[in-house]
Amino acid sequence: MSDSFGFHTTAEEASAALSVHIEGKIVLITGCTWGGLGAETARVIAKNGAKRIILAGRSKNSLNETIEKIKEETSSANLVSLIMNLADLKSVRQAAAEVNAYDEPINVLINNAAVMASPYFITDDGFEGQIGTNHLGPFLFTNLILPRMLTTKEPRIVNVSSSVHHFAPIFFTDPQFSNGENYNEWLAYGQSKTANILFAKELSNRYNKEGLLSYSLHPGSVSTNLQRYIDREKNMSKPMLDYEGNNILTEYWVKKFAFRKTLGEGASTTIVAAFDPFIKSQSGLFLHNAQIDSDAVKSYALDNANAKKLWVLSEELVGEKFDSV
Repeated sequence: MSDSFGFHTTAEEASAALSVHIEGKIVLITGCTWGGLGAETARVIAKNGAKRIILAGRSKNSLNETIEKIKEETSSANLVSLIMNLADLKSVRQAAAEVNAYDEPINVLINNAAVMASPYFITDDGFEGQIGTNHLGPFLFTNLILPRMLTTKEPRIVNVSSSVHHFAPIFFTDPQFSNGENYNEWLAYGQSKTANILFAKELSNRYNKEGLLSYSLHPGSVSTNLQRYIDREKNMSKPMLDYEGNNILTEYWVKKFAFRKTLGEGASTTIVAAFDPFIKSQSGLFLHNAQIDSDAVKSYALDNANAKKLWVLSEELVGEKFDSV
């Protein structure tokens, strides 16, 4: 089925084609502000039979707006809000405890929420803001609800990453950018997006034998509130340098990643990663344009040694160890 999907496939089209695999699923999506990829994902799976959708985010008002908009279209949608600030591990633990108290476990977790190329800030726990929000919060939340997820048949975890992982690997010797002294917003974002890919890889390495399917993806270049810190015209008009000082905006990179997508086209890859049965044997891999695409990912982002090393570092930073293989 996924062979027919591509760049212009919309979330509407993908979810309609995969509706039989969406029906009856309990899905949790982080980052569900209306007009964003998470809300679009929730909207289309609500139309196609998801049993319950948990919309997670920091703002109750923002979540309520998304719920109201979805119900205007699908009045029967079973939508639940979950307050969680990924930049605050106490909030993450409280949200995970709430999810684990649900009467039924989650079938699909979509780690969609993120901050992008922000000015330097630190999280409530003292981490550089982008690695803290985009990786450490989701790392802790995922692991805290994972035992219950593993009681379901073929649970899935989807990490929404970015092509910007090409900018930077994990800076294992200095992931916090020397407490901001040598901070670069694009390298910090790139590191956090590489972390999303490595996390999905290690989840698959550890738990695929227990039935878990885990994927990461690039949704495409889509205009959402994620880009609130970005001046696109300014950024694309000057060299953007990766961690080695190379200009990332080569003809190949621009051709493969920089063309704009609609919101619906951007959310389609998330739908495929979350529900397509034809990618089961490719757990741990990376998707782009609604297809598994190994050419779109840097080798350091799928390296098993890096994935394991990041897992250990993440455990140290969040202060909790989880089951290992």
